[in-house]
Amino acid sequence: MEDEAKHYTVSEAARVLGITEAAVRARINRSKLESEKVGNTVYVRLDSDATPVNAGDQTALVEALRDQVSMLKQQLNTEQAASGELRRIIAALTSRIPELEAPRQEPPEAPTEGTEQSVRVQSQAAVGRQAQEGAERPWWRRIFSS
Repeated sequence: MEDEAKHYTVSEAARVLGITEAAVRARINRSKLESEKVGNTVYVRLDSDATPVNAGDQTALVEALRDQVSMLKQQLNTEQAASGELRRIIAALTSRIPELEAPRQEPPEAPTEGTEQSVRVQSQAAVGRQAQEGAERPWWRRIFSS
């Protein structure tokens, strides 16, 4: 019977059992796994027919992952179909671009009266004065006195 048991390091036992090294150490501390310390190395004794302790949990996890993968595949197929439809719409719209006529732009009207020109000159002068005043006043006065 002693021949059926093998000794593994903690990391090897974790790999054999399909769990983390921290979980192996926790099971050693709870006396769920037999172990012995030789020098500074801890060896875990596992039977040759050792299987993962939580095989039922892993089966449930694998089944849940399979369900999620199938759901993601279905979602991917739906998104691919929607993407294909969008590409078709874009292709139809871009093929119509040459058919559309650009709007005609008329030249701007020339000013007919001298009054418009004088108003423009006066407003430009007012803007210049305001900019000069704004540079002299602190920012908080420019904002709150307006």
